[in-house]
Amino acid sequence: METWEKLVVGALALLVLFWFFPGIKPMMAKSKAARQDWPGLLIPIGLVVVFVLFLIASV
Repeated sequence: METWEKLVVGALALLVLFWFFPGIKPMMAKSKAARQDWPGLLIPIGLVVVFVLFLIASV
């Protein structure tokens, strides 16, 4: 990758960071007050693991 391409990518990353930064603080405060939904995360991951193990065992 050329030097100017690296500079453009870095500038775009900073632009995106400054663009999203004002919304990050209220979003973090709101997420701390939200209900934690661990089963909604763990059940699909567990199903994927079981499915992959089934695929490995059926070979």
